[in-house]
Amino acid sequence: MTTKTSAPRARAMRLTSEMVRRAFREEPDPGPGPGFTPATEEESAALVRSLLTRPGAPGPDAPAYVFAYGSLIWKPDFEVTETLRGTLRGWHRSFCIKLTRWRGSPAKPGLMMALERGGSCVGLLLRLPEAAKDEILLTLVKREIPHREGADMARWSQIETAHGRLPALVFWTGPTGPQIEHGLPLPAVAHRLAHACGHGGSGAEYLFNTVRDLEAAGIRDRNLWRLQELVAEEISAWPRPVTARAGG
Repeated sequence: MTTKTSAPRARAMRLTSEMVRRAFREEPDPGPGPGFTPATEEESAALVRSLLTRPGAPGPDAPAYVFAYGSLIWKPDFEVTETLRGTLRGWHRSFCIKLTRWRGSPAKPGLMMALERGGSCVGLLLRLPEAAKDEILLTLVKREIPHREGADMARWSQIETAHGRLPALVFWTGPTGPQIEHGLPLPAVAHRLAHACGHGGSGAEYLFNTVRDLEAAGIRDRNLWRLQELVAEEISAWPRPVTARAGG
């Protein structure tokens, strides 16, 4: 599968913030599902030390970048000292990880975006402040890989930029395990994203924020653009809630 990108056309997103509000509902946190073990502080710190010494990692005096292709674009949670547009070859965006927590529930599972093999992915390189590099990497690891079972889901990859190829840390490349759903057709993905919501928000919100901020950066992922259209179609077909009329 190839994720194609092109210069944005002068066309507004069909998925709107009002639709995103309609897709939200309050959901309790069900806690980690079976087969997931929360990583300890020590395990997260050990993973950071391991990442910094793996092949492909930048040297201790070189700048450190993280490749943002989803939520890190619109919610990095750290000071970004430089932003570069970049292309990761050999991988494409894919909503392929089943979620029964955070942006999904056991009753209506959602889907998390990851990178699967094939095609290419255009995103943003976010440079970490040098003085706080280790601290920020620990925060990122705890956010992106909160369970022991995901410890191998981060790797250093070469990203093509206008300044040449640069190494960047990429999360959730080539995910494996029983929660992975490969090859879902876009209409099925759209239905799941429209209906899924958890204590951390909805699938529609995640998609909306990602497409919106990619567009702002001059990046249009054709699959994501089609997904937002399909999610908008699904939500638009829902019955409108009945509201009481004044004086009625």
